[in-house]
Parts: sequence; C-alpha cells; structure tokens
Amino acid sequence: MGFAAFAGQKYLNLETFKKSGDGVKTPVWFAAEPSAKLDSSGAKLYVYTIGVSGKVKRIRNNPRVRIAPCDMRGGLKGEWVDARAEIVTGAEAEHGMRLLNQKYVPWKQLLDFFASFRKRERTVFAIRPV
Repeated sequence: MGFAAFAGQKYLNLETFKKSGDGVKTPVWFAAEPSAKLDSSGAKLYVYTIGVSGKVKRIRNNPRVRIAPCDMRGGLKGEWVDARAEIVTGAEAEHGMRLLNQKYVPWKQLLDFFASFRKRERTVFAIRPV
C-alpha cells in the first residue's frame, strides 16, 4: 500500500491514459508530501508540467494513472502502482512547487528561469494511491 518504493528516488514514470485506453508513459520529477508516510494510504506525490501538455488533457479526462520508480530515461526501477492524479491549484499547487524546488536545487531553478522566457503556465498534479 502507498508509495514506499519511491523513497530516495529522483524520477517516476507516469502513465496517463488516452480516451482510447492507450497508455502514455513519461518520466518526470516528483516530490513527496513530507507530512504523510510514503507507505500509508495518505501518501501524496507532487508532479508538475509546463503548459497545457498532453498529460494535463489526459488527467482531466481520466484521473487514473500508473506510476513506477524509474531513471531519467524512463527505465523502470520498480513495479507499477495504480494511483489517481488530480490537478491542484492555489496554495496546494504552490506547496507542491516549493517541495519540488527544494528537492531539485539547482536544476529546477535553472529550468524555471529558461521557461520564464516562454511565459507558459505550470500545472501541478497531486498523485495519491488508490
């Protein structure tokens, strides 16, 4: 139960689903909510994406996702786990971005700097176990 396999990992492979049911897998950075244990049903992981990506559209249509620990290229380092993703806004999105900023210093700040020239919005997801 929960997301114990993600402790100490840098990347997770996020599989979102098209309307056809086909899965789309993407390696992404994530940060765990520190107030909940990863092996509990209250575990929560935050992921973000730039702009209105395919991930955003697929999660709006179907919140069911699968996640697995992986390397930066998406090579699996653990088993797939069923989960639900939810687009978060406001204070919760800011909280998720702070956790991601803390975990990925200085890389995330560099990416944010270059992304600022493109003026794209950021979308934050909270991922919870099912």
